[in-house]
Amino acid sequence: MYLADQPPPSERFAGIAVVVVLHALIIYALVTGLGRQVVEVLRAPLETKLLEEVKPPEKEAPPPPPDLTAPPPPFIPPPEIQVRQQAATNAIVALSRGQPPAAPPPMIAQPAPAAVRVGPTVEVGKSCRVPEYPPQSRLLGETGAVVLKFLVDVNGSVLDSQVESSSGHPRLDEAARAALSLCRFKAGTVDGKPEKSWAKLRYVWKIG
Repeated sequence: MYLADQPPPSERFAGIAVVVVLHALIIYALVTGLGRQVVEVLRAPLETKLLEEVKPPEKEAPPPPPDLTAPPPPFIPPPEIQVRQQAATNAIVALSRGQPPAAPPPMIAQPAPAAVRVGPTVEVGKSCRVPEYPPQSRLLGETGAVVLKFLVDVNGSVLDSQVESSSGHPRLDEAARAALSLCRFKAGTVDGKPEKSWAKLRYVWKIG
């Protein structure tokens, strides 16, 4: 049983031949120095290089804002003004030959004289009737003074009438206005010429 499990002689010789060839190659390598070169290659130091860190490009600073202030105005010296005082001259001016006569001084316009105004006038009792006392006002004892305004035309007639200041009794005011409006006035004048103007009359009511 033991002899039957062993390999045949041809296979054993083939294995021995392979081992012999391998040993021969190793010996040849040792003799020729190949093995030394391999070891030296393996033992050579490894070179390491440190790569410089790549820095990002620096951002450029923004340009300064433009100067918007206006430049100062240029200095302009004031013009020299020479005031010449003209000497007073007589009425007769001596002229030299070739010089034109001086212009006469300008005439100063004189202000126009103020107009002369004369207001309208009237004489109560001559050109108009005296106002009659209202009977009821007489019984009640009403008295007082009324001031009236009359617009007198150029011919002396009354165009309009108003009560400027009351006597305190409307009945007396109206009686005076109605009666005096029928009066004939002397028209007012401006520089002697008749004009339409206002006249004032004060009438006093009293029981006599």
